[in-house]
Amino acid sequence: MFDVPSSDLRKKEKGEGGKSEPVRIDVKNENGEMSIARRRLGMLFDDGTFEEIGAGVIHRAADFGLEKKRIPGDGVVTGSGEVNGRVVFAYSQDRGVMGGSLGEAHAKKITRVQDLAMRAKVPLVGINDSGGARIQEGIDSLGGYGEIFRRNVLASGVCPQISMVLGPCAGGAVYSPALTDYVVMVRKQSYMFLTGPKVVKTVTFEDVDSETLGGADVHGRTTGLAHMVYKDDEAAIAGVRQLLGYLPQSYLERPPYMETNDPIERDCSGLDTAIPESSRQIYDVKKILKEVLDRGTFFEIQKNWAKNIVIGYARLGGYSVGIIANQPAMMAGVLDCNASRKASRFIRSCNAFNVPILSFVDVPGFLPGTGQEHNGVISHGAKLMFAYCEATVPKLAVILRKAYGGAYIVMSSKHVGADVNLAWPTAEVAVMGAAGAVEVLFRKEIAGSTNQEQATTIKVEEYENKFLNPSRAMERGYVDAVIAPSDTRAKLYRHLKSHFNKVEDYPDKRNGNIPT
Repeated sequence: MFDVPSSDLRKKEKGEGGKSEPVRIDVKNENGEMSIARRRLGMLFDDGTFEEIGAGVIHRAADFGLEKKRIPGDGVVTGSGEVNGRVVFAYSQDRGVMGGSLGEAHAKKITRVQDLAMRAKVPLVGINDSGGARIQEGIDSLGGYGEIFRRNVLASGVCPQISMVLGPCAGGAVYSPALTDYVVMVRKQSYMFLTGPKVVKTVTFEDVDSETLGGADVHGRTTGLAHMVYKDDEAAIAGVRQLLGYLPQSYLERPPYMETNDPIERDCSGLDTAIPESSRQIYDVKKILKEVLDRGTFFEIQKNWAKNIVIGYARLGGYSVGIIANQPAMMAGVLDCNASRKASRFIRSCNAFNVPILSFVDVPGFLPGTGQEHNGVISHGAKLMFAYCEATVPKLAVILRKAYGGAYIVMSSKHVGADVNLAWPTAEVAVMGAAGAVEVLFRKEIAGSTNQEQATTIKVEEYENKFLNPSRAMERGYVDAVIAPSDTRAKLYRHLKSHFNKVEDYPDKRNGNIPT
């Protein structure tokens, strides 16, 4: 795959006596082994489809001894090929060549494949494994990063951009992955931070290692920067190949349809008993998702961060869909700052690439407390609302159980633009739960009764019978139908097909102003 043909020969500028001497481009390291950068590309692309470009590029810097290190390729392998039969452009940094450091020529190779991917309207996969900016090239290195960042922004929403961080990625280099659609990391191998452990210790006197400062689990569990975290290169690259299967080549296309042998009308009777009798009991929403969606197709994103909400891609009747589901098994499924950030970003990703959105709702509200308020839960909750309002792809929602207060509005309600809203018989659509409502509405009446406990119980039951069910929402047209849980798969599929050609226009403007 990576053998260089005889035509790919470069000429030394001047050999001894001024003669030009043909030199084969080095595709292997000094031990005669294929470089890890090339092996990674070999795993990413279908066999025999990769075509390298820019293999003979060398830097033109001459300071600090660089004139003696003019290595073809300049530490990055670039080109295009096919992933599952569809064209993808990619670059792979080679830490075995000058530490994979980024200089002017290195950056130009990356920006070239960025430009080519944009023109061809196909995905770009970047494999990052670099020591950072090439100090010897000074401002040219910094300028190179800026050119890459600008193209990341220009390509955002045009064609999918996936960043694989399979080694160190520090300083300004971290901003390119952060600007792309998805970041993939490997445990005990990938690191992302603006300032490394030595600088941190010098400035703040904090003694910390690379793993603790910016390892894969830090970004997979604490910051949310890493969308997928894997055990090794092979698993990470297999994950990227799978992810690309849910996405179109660009915003101009729909995601690819995949034939399925999972019948739409299959038996889903297990869903009829999926919700516990008590509204205070927890359950795992992923079990419901696996029953509703095509078997084995749910591909979870950011599964270790903000676990109170579940997001990911899946298929329904062979069609690619985006999933957003409150998770009652974690923090009762409440929305908080991180859950709102996680869901809103995913909604915008789905909308950018024509992926319909299915929302599964069981949310008691937003998490209260000074911690949330001071961390900006208002702004982050507004991001989620903004994302649902802004999205023009088909939006279907199923209320499984609780849908209370402002969280009901935010979670793909009719009021923020959902196309179809279904509810299970267990749905509770209300301003708040019964206990809180009774405390507000009947406090004086209960306080004046001779048996306050009995009076409270009566009022709670009265409130539950009147409000904690989907009937009032149906009367107002906010819920389109109350369905048997076992019918959810078939009904979502039919509604999805009905709205597949949906077109929704928004006012002309330069851009919306998303909350901070």
